[in-house]
Amino acid sequence: MASPAALQRSPLSSSPSSPLQRLSTFKTSATGTSTPAATATTASSALDTFANDPIFSGFLSPSFSSTSFSSAALSSGSPASTAEKLHNAIRLLESQLRSEVLSRHHDLLSQLSSLKSAEHSLSTVRSAVSSLQSSLRRIRSELSEPYASIRSKSLQLSNLHRTTELLQHTIRALRLSKKLREMAPYPVIDPEKFDLAKAAQLHCEILGLCDEYDLTGIEAIDEELKYVREIGDKTRSEAMKVLVRGMEGLNQAEVGTGLQVFYNLGELKATVEQLVNKYKGIGVKSINSALDMKAISASGGGGYGPGGIRGSGTPQIGGSAKAREALWKRMENCMDQLHSVVVAVWHLQRVLSKKRDPFTHILLIEEVIQEGDSVLTDRVWEALVKAFASQMKSAFTASSFVKEIFTMGYPKMISMVENLLERISRDTDVKGVLPAITSEGKDHMVAAIEIFQTAYLALCLSRLSDLVNNVFPVSSRGSFPSKEHISRIVSRIQEEIEAVQFDGRLTLLVLREIGKSLLLLAERAEYQISTGPEARQVTGPATMAQLKNFTICQHLQEIHTRISSLIKGLPPVAADVLSPSLGAVYGVACDSVTSLFQAMLDRLESCILQIHDQNLGDPKTDAAMDNNMSPYMAELQKSILHFRSEFLSRLFPPSNTAAAGTETICTRLVRNMAARVLSFFIRHSSLIRPLSESGKLRLAHDMAELELAVSQNLFKVEQLGAPYRALRAFRRLIFLETSQLSASPLLQDLPLNVILHHLYTRGPEEFQSPLQRNKLTPLQYSLWLDSQGEDQIWKGIKATLDDYAAKVRARGDKEFSPVYPLMLQLGSSLTDAASSPLKQ
Repeated sequence: MASPAALQRSPLSSSPSSPLQRLSTFKTSATGTSTPAATATTASSALDTFANDPIFSGFLSPSFSSTSFSSAALSSGSPASTAEKLHNAIRLLESQLRSEVLSRHHDLLSQLSSLKSAEHSLSTVRSAVSSLQSSLRRIRSELSEPYASIRSKSLQLSNLHRTTELLQHTIRALRLSKKLREMAPYPVIDPEKFDLAKAAQLHCEILGLCDEYDLTGIEAIDEELKYVREIGDKTRSEAMKVLVRGMEGLNQAEVGTGLQVFYNLGELKATVEQLVNKYKGIGVKSINSALDMKAISASGGGGYGPGGIRGSGTPQIGGSAKAREALWKRMENCMDQLHSVVVAVWHLQRVLSKKRDPFTHILLIEEVIQEGDSVLTDRVWEALVKAFASQMKSAFTASSFVKEIFTMGYPKMISMVENLLERISRDTDVKGVLPAITSEGKDHMVAAIEIFQTAYLALCLSRLSDLVNNVFPVSSRGSFPSKEHISRIVSRIQEEIEAVQFDGRLTLLVLREIGKSLLLLAERAEYQISTGPEARQVTGPATMAQLKNFTICQHLQEIHTRISSLIKGLPPVAADVLSPSLGAVYGVACDSVTSLFQAMLDRLESCILQIHDQNLGDPKTDAAMDNNMSPYMAELQKSILHFRSEFLSRLFPPSNTAAAGTETICTRLVRNMAARVLSFFIRHSSLIRPLSESGKLRLAHDMAELELAVSQNLFKVEQLGAPYRALRAFRRLIFLETSQLSASPLLQDLPLNVILHHLYTRGPEEFQSPLQRNKLTPLQYSLWLDSQGEDQIWKGIKATLDDYAAKVRARGDKEFSPVYPLMLQLGSSLTDAASSPLKQ
């Protein structure tokens, strides 16, 4: 009977190798009457019994543990019952196995006969293999002696071949060495007959033969190798001298010879890198030594004694000038050294990019610079810029003396740098060859001293701001600067521009700082402007507030004029930079007197408005014989004379009153005021209704008086342009017949609204003007006209024309006043002109 351990080794699982699982295919027939279906049913029922039994189901699990099962059975309290069940299960399994064997009895017998046949075949094969092994042993004994002989002869032949090749290469190396000796009989060598490139080629070829074929150890070769190496060292030394001499003298032939020698030696890339590093070191060393404060002290004032440089980098009294000169001298020498270094490396790179090996036709630059590598000049320039930037930063932070010198002398510093960049660009500008430095590289060099540029611009702004603060102090509003103060500001600005005008970029930066100072100036000047009734009064003499404003206006005008003329010689972009600041100065200058000019204009307009109080419509008045001017015109002339004597004469000299070529703030304001007076007078003259013949004569006389008063005391009327032409045209227009108006050329010099308003005076009383229709005062209507365009004014006039036409039609009349169609015609021309762009 099988034990539980045996059952564990053959668990009831779903594996195909499990006997319990194969019960489903058992065919048992103990009596010979059982069918396969019956046998399968019996096996299935047994498996189902085991699978459903709480005890036996555990035996089917892959993780079954006999120890755990035994412990559980013993602790259950009925181990005997469990053991009995196990025995029954084992008997059942044995019965099932027996049935399976019996059901497959014929198959087992047939398999047994197959095994006997296989055993017989195996014995036959074993005999044949033994015979084959015996034959192989006999053949091996027959072939071993010939094989040993062939192997010995092959080795001998190989040694003969190797010896022959070794002798051939040795003879070739000796021949090359002999040729080298003939070319350069060491130690006495004639430099003129010593072909460096050929010697380098022979040297490299000899060493290559010795290394490739391992010729060392041969006495003849070892003796020659000592000479060959000595010649190689001599060749390298001479070639380096030629190469360096060619780089310093910019001799392409010498540089090409030196490069060819090192190419033949197989050392081109290493040699070029060595040279680049050498020149890079020279440049960096020159930068470091240029700012060596100990050396500057020794050269500028006797070490650390009187006049020397203390540890902090500050010169003692008496030595600052010498130290300053020494510092600038060392910077000049540094720039010269950097120029030489960069140009020499560029020359080396130039020859490399043109030189080809005469045998392989390979560009030498391809041996030195691989794809993706930076060019030689970029490597050197990057190192120089990095060292220069580092030294500039260190000098700015560590030495107050150097910081002060380079900050105040930044224009000189940037001039040195720009000159260096320009010299390098000029000397390396060769068609078909890359320049030594790119535009980006130039920007990096300039950026290296930006720390001093920032300090210089701050110093420039500080100087100008301090000057402005002194001229326009915040604490004192009552005082105003003198002309000398203003000249000092302009002179300082001129000095700042002249100090940097050689450099366009720096000039723009300085102009921005000047613009800031001008804005500050405008702000302080605006704070000094007097306001209030005293600044705007026009009836009495000029007050102190007005005189102060006049002075501020003149000073700001002078600053604006002089600086504007100063930047005319600069590029247009300079004017763009200072335009906002100059505009602010100009605006403050205008603001200082604008309120006064507005008050004067209001006074003159109020005088002109009195024209509506005159009786110019009475036909009985014989105005043609009256040479006296109208009261309102007399008051107008009196006001103009007062303005001239009290205000305008203080703002500009009498000789410049009508100077059209010199536009100033005051002349512009006076010209605008004069033009406004003429236009205002024409407007209100056209509004007079009714206007008799004698009234026309009186009005024409007033126009002549007005023209004379304005031209003598304000501005030459001939230079006013359109307002003057309108005044002359209106003076003649009022005397024309209505039928002559439509074809008169005078209409071209007059605004349309003036013509239309005047035509009301020629129409019947029921033909109301917009002034009458809307019941407005002349001042109110004038203000409305100032705020409207010609199209809006025409709409107001058109409304009165429609009212007039409606009245005529209501009476049943068929004829209109002659001015009605004329006004419609003139108004329609305005409408057509406004709509013509839309039609196009």
